[in-house]
Amino acid sequence: MRAVTLRLAGRERELGRLLALVDDLSQGRGAALLVEGEPGIGKTALVRAACDAAAARGFRVCRGAGDELGRPLPLLPLLDALAVARSESAGATAERLLARVDDLCAIGPVVLVLDDLQWADEASVAVWRRLAGLVPQLPLLLVGVLRPLPRRDDLAVLRVDVPRLPVPRLAPAAVVELTGRLVGGTPDEALSRLAEDAGGNPLYLVELVEALVRGSAVEVDAGVARLVDAGVPPSLSAAIADRIGFLGADVRRVLVAAALLGVDFPVADLAAVLGRRVVELLPALQEATVAGVLVDGTAGLSFRHPLVRTALYDEVPEAARAAWHAEAARALADTGAGVDRVTRQLLAADDRMPDWVADWLVRHGSMLVAHAPEAAVDLFGRVVVAPNTGARRGVLLAHLAEARFRLGDHHGAEAVALAGLEHGTLVDLHWTLAQCRSMTGRSAETLVEVQRALAAPDVTPSDRARLLVVAARAHWDLGELDDAERLAQAALVGGDRWATSWALHVRTIVAMARGRMAEALPLFDRALAVAMGEPATSDLRLLLQINQAVTLGELDRGAEAIASAQVVRHAADQVGNLVRLGQAQSALGQLLLDAGRWDEALVDVDLLADDLKHPMVSRCDHGVAALIHLHRGDAAGARQHLDAAGTGLEGHVIGPLALAVSLSLEQAGRVREAWSVLGGWDCVEDLLPDFVRLAVELGEDAAEAVAHAEALAAELDVPHRRASAACCRALVSADPVGLLHAAEQYRVAGRPLFRAKALSAAAELFASAGDRTSARAALSHAVDVHAELGADWDSTRLLARLRGHGIRRGPHAKHRRATHGWESLTPMELKVTELVVAGLSNRQIGERLFLSGRTVATHVSHVLAKLGVRSRTDIAREGIRRLGASG
Repeated sequence: MRAVTLRLAGRERELGRLLALVDDLSQGRGAALLVEGEPGIGKTALVRAACDAAAARGFRVCRGAGDELGRPLPLLPLLDALAVARSESAGATAERLLARVDDLCAIGPVVLVLDDLQWADEASVAVWRRLAGLVPQLPLLLVGVLRPLPRRDDLAVLRVDVPRLPVPRLAPAAVVELTGRLVGGTPDEALSRLAEDAGGNPLYLVELVEALVRGSAVEVDAGVARLVDAGVPPSLSAAIADRIGFLGADVRRVLVAAALLGVDFPVADLAAVLGRRVVELLPALQEATVAGVLVDGTAGLSFRHPLVRTALYDEVPEAARAAWHAEAARALADTGAGVDRVTRQLLAADDRMPDWVADWLVRHGSMLVAHAPEAAVDLFGRVVVAPNTGARRGVLLAHLAEARFRLGDHHGAEAVALAGLEHGTLVDLHWTLAQCRSMTGRSAETLVEVQRALAAPDVTPSDRARLLVVAARAHWDLGELDDAERLAQAALVGGDRWATSWALHVRTIVAMARGRMAEALPLFDRALAVAMGEPATSDLRLLLQINQAVTLGELDRGAEAIASAQVVRHAADQVGNLVRLGQAQSALGQLLLDAGRWDEALVDVDLLADDLKHPMVSRCDHGVAALIHLHRGDAAGARQHLDAAGTGLEGHVIGPLALAVSLSLEQAGRVREAWSVLGGWDCVEDLLPDFVRLAVELGEDAAEAVAHAEALAAELDVPHRRASAACCRALVSADPVGLLHAAEQYRVAGRPLFRAKALSAAAELFASAGDRTSARAALSHAVDVHAELGADWDSTRLLARLRGHGIRRGPHAKHRRATHGWESLTPMELKVTELVVAGLSNRQIGERLFLSGRTVATHVSHVLAKLGVRSRTDIAREGIRRLGASG
């Protein structure tokens, strides 16, 4: 306690702010805060005092810290803080960390501190930022401690989004107070002037004054501390060196070895590196602790300040340090230390890797590539150039190629894969090579390589089947569906589960592309059955389930499709597969759009940042959101999403985005431009009704589009295609009865927006023909559907057009969507609220409702805003009160 008290002199304001947040935490109100200041200014001591106060109140306190050695290894500070093991990928590990915080907060208030945030890896900062977004709904005090330098873009974003607590230099009065506490008396004028040389930096001041005390340069008499020798360390590093200089030689050797391991280090690792037993190290560690060099840390022991560790580390010549890091890595590997701890040492070692490293990387390469591809590229890149890799070279190159591909270096990954193929036919290399060429539009080259590999005399039946799958996927990329299906069928003969699963996947997407949805469904079931329980096909299983949900939607089995999409989205979220999570959310968003569940669709649009999604997925999501906002009359909201998506529709036609761009232009009175945007109707069938409607309005020929709609209905006899064909025919022939038939088919298909469009068109045609009764009936039904959707713009336009014919809707209740209070909550928000009141965490709610953690968090945020409350505790209190009031 003495050290903490000394360092907090003059910090009453800063400590008061932190303790106020701890008080809020007891009321269930969380907060995020960045504590910022120069090295040695007392940030860590200040936060430690607040943590002590929180712990005294029974709150859970979790602490982690970034450090330069561990920066290439994603999420290490948070893994240490929350005692979480890595999962199968970095994404899955991030989700596990978030779930851990959620679970801890369900038990009670939590303080989570990440010190030296400036050294944390980007993934840790990203998770910290996500947690910062959750603090309004969790009893979580999230604290980041960092220096102003080095400057980083991700930290700059945090500084804008999160409140900051700057820790300034000590005021002169506080310097005098702290000096007096250190020397045990009131400093005289000479000592006070000397203390000012520390510049208000508490660490420097403590080191400077204690160096004077150790050197008997201060005498205390009658309560006054007099300076009797002015020889002082000229800098902070010199003051730290002075403290270390008083330690014995054995203690210094132990501390230098500890410095190799980082600011925080497990004592067992230190013993392994020194080749000594822990009990033999205890005297040295105790002396270092008494001397104020070491303190208790998150992973065992910790240097009192990173600058202390730096001073010891810099004592060792750079070349010797590199060699010692290599020896430390070997010692840790021999004791079975985790991949992270061995990798940290290897990254700091000399470029010339020892022979044992190649074997270690072969054993642990898959895990390293999955968790830390950047570190993997570094280590594998050093090892593959060594002359003694021998037969291991092909495997090492395969890992290096995969790591480069994961980092988005497609050309680099391709070059490595080609080099690897010189050492024999490795299917993993062909797979990576094919992915690289697919991303760069050169799948035809893949076919040449695969044909050469298939002609090799030593190809095993399993490898042959896998190579056929690679070729089948290349043909799919090239649009050669017959060849893709033929090779996929041939791959089924080999009996390899991996190859069989992927071959069946190719057959399903070929069937979908040909519109044979009913044929695709049993193929999905078969492929999933084969892939089940095979770790190597975990990603494929998610992809199959996504496509299965899309297929069910195309067959107008909407409830099944949405349920399937929710299940696969939850599964992708659980394992942290962000690519499949983005695809699953996008598929679900489109299904919810079609089903008229627009509030739920809007929740899912922004759950993943655009840079985490494929550009096509991101643009589709923004198209869904923009379309909903336009129909609801929110032009500003729509414009934000259209700007984010971009309005150029070159290449692939993205249905929701095309509809949104077209509607935006139509609302602006630019009807011909709106019509031209929908020219991709031959690729996206949902564009057909609006394309034909606008063509009729402009006096253009729509016969080809009508014929296409009829051909689609003949190809797959499902309600929405029958409705589309009927709608297009009726629009061209001005047949209101035909439009009513289309509206009924859209109702059966479960697509309310298209139903409302058909009813609106029918109402206008009836009105033009003078059939006021039929027009009013169609108008009434259309406006009812609009009210359910919240499609205010459509209702306003339709009512205005029919008023031009002297037709008004009969007496009806005014449908107004509440924006605040319990009546404003959507059905899904009410379900989430009920479970919050029941005390479930976000993760538990997600498991109950098959929602991702992000989706639950967004729903809770909406509930907080609509009810005008600040925390989950407030939600529970309001819920119980409402329940009591209702009896």
